[in-house]
Amino acid sequence: MSLATGGLREYCGVFGIRSRELSGELAQRTYFGLYALQHRGQESAGIAVSDGSRTLAVRDVGLVSQIFDEGRLAALEPGHIALGHVRYSTTGSASWENAQPEFAGRGETNVAVAHNGNLLGAAALRDALVGEGFEFNSTSDTALVAASVVKGLEDGMDVGEAVLSAMERLSGAYSVAMIAGDALVAFRDPYGFRPLAIGGVEGGYAVSSETCGLDIVGAEYLRDVEPGEVVVIDDEGLHSLRGLSKRRAMCVFEYVYFARPDSNLEGREVAGVRQRMGEILAGEAPAEADVVIPVPDSGIPAAVGYSRASGIPFAEGLIKNRYVGRTFIEPTQKMRQLGIRLKLNPLPSVISGRRVVVIDDSIVRGNTSRKIVELLFQAGAREVHFRVSSPPVTGPCYYGIDMDTPEHLVGANHGVEEIRDQIGATSLAYLSLEGMVAATGRRKESLCRACFDGEYPLAGTAGKFALERQCASLGEK
Repeated sequence: MSLATGGLREYCGVFGIRSRELSGELAQRTYFGLYALQHRGQESAGIAVSDGSRTLAVRDVGLVSQIFDEGRLAALEPGHIALGHVRYSTTGSASWENAQPEFAGRGETNVAVAHNGNLLGAAALRDALVGEGFEFNSTSDTALVAASVVKGLEDGMDVGEAVLSAMERLSGAYSVAMIAGDALVAFRDPYGFRPLAIGGVEGGYAVSSETCGLDIVGAEYLRDVEPGEVVVIDDEGLHSLRGLSKRRAMCVFEYVYFARPDSNLEGREVAGVRQRMGEILAGEAPAEADVVIPVPDSGIPAAVGYSRASGIPFAEGLIKNRYVGRTFIEPTQKMRQLGIRLKLNPLPSVISGRRVVVIDDSIVRGNTSRKIVELLFQAGAREVHFRVSSPPVTGPCYYGIDMDTPEHLVGANHGVEEIRDQIGATSLAYLSLEGMVAATGRRKESLCRACFDGEYPLAGTAGKFALERQCASLGEK
């Protein structure tokens, strides 16, 4: 379900950089890092720059390019540490108060935090921190991460020890970049649900949710922050502290849909993984057809793989309007009734009179898939064979993806043939769970596949999150 056509929304993207040699241009580099990560969050963005004692920040609702200009970036300098964030609201509303970086502190002890993920047990943690004298202006769980670290610093711990202490209180998914004093700090939850990469820059280091954020600023990718690891970057270099670690559980949806295809996730290029998904899908679900077309953008690599393995020619049959959803001007009701045509437009020269295989990365609710099928038939397709480069989504995500409850997930309530009938396709087939995992080149046990097979890595996940939602609805969170 490509972002251009609705469906799932990502959690967030974080970026951090520390270099005295590059002081004076870190705000600009952070801007470009966030620009590369914009696909991970389009509701709000923020940049903070520090000289080690004073931290200035600009954050607002909107896209990176709408919030920042040369004047705003220049006003943040100078400094040798910078932190950036792009956000979708998975907990807390899409408001200025919940834009990040998030600040927390009392007296001389302050930190700025950018967080990607979703905490479990947040209500209980918030109550505990309130009991310890903390006050919260935002409703996002990032404030809880920040306050938990501040508590350790107040108790006399150094920054690495304070983060390790905070991690003992945190449960769920979190990849974090943080300014604490004169250090840039990065850490990941013990399961490694969310990616976080480290790169080298002139005179220092950078961290980014994806390697594409490192590439754009000229950083050399070095390695990933390990699950349960705390990385502290200061004038002495990069220091690693190892805390709790569980079995690896990288979100497999990063490979299927969320990450940019030019990113590298723990040693594997995303575009190559998606092409292998398409190749395996062609073997599992062949179709007699004349052309293979993708639903842009995330369906493109899988469609290339399907075409290569099947021998059916590849073509771009759906053209994406890349600026829909990137404007503050709302379409009129009459325009909204045009639906999918605001986002995708078919090429009759590719589609008319032909048997079409259309490749998408997922079907979540089914509404957009139905509209795409209608669009292709209206453009003259003789047959529409819908192929999905992941298994049916049968369960919600509790680790940071904005996903519906089970009753709204079409894969949780209907069989493949029923879904085919609902979307109006000539045929429908999904990639198997085994095929998806094989395409990643990773062991099944090292991936979080819960939205596909119901095996949540954290015990009691669904119950904990249901309680969180109940508390939030009652205004207790």
